[in-house]
Amino acid sequence: MPRITRQRRTHRILITGAALATVGALTAALPADAPDDAQAASARTVDVQLLSFNDLHGNLEPPAGKDGQVTEIGNPNPVTAGGVEYLSASLSAARQGHKYSVTAAAGDLIGASPLLSGLFHDEPTVEALNELDLDVTSVGNHEFDEGLTELKRIRDGGCHPTDGCYTDTPFEGADYPYLGANVTDEKTGKPALAPYWVWKQGPVKVGFIGVTLENTPGIVTAEGIKGLEFHDEVETINKYADELYAQGVKSVVALIHEGGVPANGAYNSLCDAEAGGISGPIVDIAKNVSPKVDALVTGHTHNAYVCDIKDPAGNSRMVTSAASFGRLYTDTTLTYDVATKDIVRTAVDSANHVVSRTQDPDKDITDVIDRWKPLADPVAKRPIGYISADISKAGRESPLGDLIADAQLAYARTVDPDTAFAVMNTGGIRVEALKYAQSGSEGDGVVTYAEGFALQPFGNTVNMVDLKGADIVAALQQQVSGKNEAAPKILQVSEGLTYTLDMTKSGADRVIADSIRIQGQPVDLTATYRVAMNNFLAGGGDNYPALAKGTDMVVGTDDLTALADYMTATSSPASPIAPPAAKRVTVVE
Repeated sequence: MPRITRQRRTHRILITGAALATVGALTAALPADAPDDAQAASARTVDVQLLSFNDLHGNLEPPAGKDGQVTEIGNPNPVTAGGVEYLSASLSAARQGHKYSVTAAAGDLIGASPLLSGLFHDEPTVEALNELDLDVTSVGNHEFDEGLTELKRIRDGGCHPTDGCYTDTPFEGADYPYLGANVTDEKTGKPALAPYWVWKQGPVKVGFIGVTLENTPGIVTAEGIKGLEFHDEVETINKYADELYAQGVKSVVALIHEGGVPANGAYNSLCDAEAGGISGPIVDIAKNVSPKVDALVTGHTHNAYVCDIKDPAGNSRMVTSAASFGRLYTDTTLTYDVATKDIVRTAVDSANHVVSRTQDPDKDITDVIDRWKPLADPVAKRPIGYISADISKAGRESPLGDLIADAQLAYARTVDPDTAFAVMNTGGIRVEALKYAQSGSEGDGVVTYAEGFALQPFGNTVNMVDLKGADIVAALQQQVSGKNEAAPKILQVSEGLTYTLDMTKSGADRVIADSIRIQGQPVDLTATYRVAMNNFLAGGGDNYPALAKGTDMVVGTDDLTALADYMTATSSPASPIAPPAAKRVTVVE
């Protein structure tokens, strides 16, 4: 059983075993500040520090509200955390005294970013990560938001093909590799990105395999993953673990952009998969990834956990995640056997740590932010509308979802007056609410462009398509059936569409078909309706293949412009927008 010790206000999990007494004695012979690699090579084991994080999403500045907080065991008061200046400072401090230290990430470092980074295609974030001394990262689904060609530009450098260069200094790209072992070119079958990377220092070699979740095509626009195929995470990792072993690299870490949900939301809580302490896709992945892999750094779910999940050989193995937005980092000690070139898995020590804002920020990262802010601020502070109260994302149908769908319908009708209604995916709504309270000095009730950008950062387009009534019914049923049955994804709807959703039933039966009304009339299964939606949904994203059946598509403006134009046209300081009633979907729970 793992032995747990408390250090620095965190819980740390330490895998121990009968062999640890011998290992500990051998390790003790090597001082932490060993003067050279020759001495390290003469010792049997050395400690390798693995620092890791995930799901930064371009949050250069400290995230606001709940996105900038974490909770700890026994303390009901949230701890304020995050901001890349402080993440970099935390990592620098953690590296002190560690001769062998490598920093890795598990994807979604860019994409769905705040305006300061997203406005510039995340070039500021890449510059910050270079300064932070990131060594390697896997890709996540959001690395594909703008397609593989743009991801390669982010990696290699150069000016944006449409927007050009933003400063007098050309963008140099990433100093670290992006790994995507399970992403291949659909024509050649060859990897579209490097599948793995080997970190070498003195006698130590550690291989890193990077994968994103297999379902990336279900949550990224069709254009973003065009020409690519995404493969099973376990099969891919096992394949390349074998390849690394054949090259003599026997210490292997998997960087996996897929994750789980721990039973306890505290950042320093531990989880035991066998005891039901964590659920989600990462559990089966961890149980089936080859024993040749010594640790799994994960992400995607924005949760914090440090787990001991047994590998297929029954050996303990660390599975970690550091929440999101730079609020935490994970510090894992891997004991490397110089003779066998493998990790001694009976001595793996890991814990999550808070990125405190009480420490001094990293000045080099501050300089990066200070270079970009003057370019972003004039755009960020521009008012786009006025609201009378918070407009929330809460609920199966939400006031915020209705607002966005109504904005897309209003825009669509300027292009095609016959558009019947609009739908919006909840996952594309990236904040919990549009806040009435001012975020800066703009005044209460003012919605700025920066707030709109945070709400809809993807640059999706508003598309109009023709759909048969039968396809509309099928799409509504797909919200709560098939791949979405276990975790329903309820479409947000504009005026013009109403229906009843009975969650006491199962599968497609949850949608009461004879309740569906379009423009107040029962849906006609054989009729054709003009429907507005973003390009993500129009491509069948979020497991809505029925929406991908649309014909006569017209591609319109971007979704943020549609929202901004709608709010500007329908609100003023004297007449702000009130939260929509959210009564278009009648929900029976």
